[in-house]
Amino acid sequence: MSESIAALRRQRRDELAKLADEHLQHDLQPADRDALKAAALTVSTWTVVGSAIGIGLGFYVAFRLRGVRKQVFEAFKAQEKPVSVLFADGRTESIPDITPLLKPSSLGDFATYFFASAGGLFLGGELGLLGGSARASRSITKDPETRKRIESAFRKYRADMLRREADNLDSGEKVWDRMF
Repeated sequence: MSESIAALRRQRRDELAKLADEHLQHDLQPADRDALKAAALTVSTWTVVGSAIGIGLGFYVAFRLRGVRKQVFEAFKAQEKPVSVLFADGRTESIPDITPLLKPSSLGDFATYFFASAGGLFLGGELGLLGGSARASRSITKDPETRKRIESAFRKYRADMLRREADNLDSGEKVWDRMF
């Protein structure tokens, strides 16, 4: 049962983490490992900072939008509105007052703040991730020897991972169990 939920599939994740750690220890020098850790920290830092800035900008936009909504409502409420319509045949129909329906509500304010900050979080986080990835990539690839060793270690890790996956599929398990 626990294998059916992706978040609870620890065995596969632990197996891949162990394999990656073996390749980090055997295929890379200590300076290469330090460069990878620094690059990972750079990506993480940029993502967190970008997310925080995005949330802040989202709240600012929501605050401004809420203020504009209130101003528009006050202007609408202050305008003189028709109360009835006179048709060509002489018939008169009253027009209902919709002013109370247009009044800004607490639920609307909550939705504005929530969606604006969620959008800011998404946009800021993604831009932070892109910027951090570019910065980390430059820091790793500036030394050609380090780059070569890291690429070689990644290729070996990827080949071992694919070999283990092929062995698991050839072991005779039901394919349906491996798919879901």
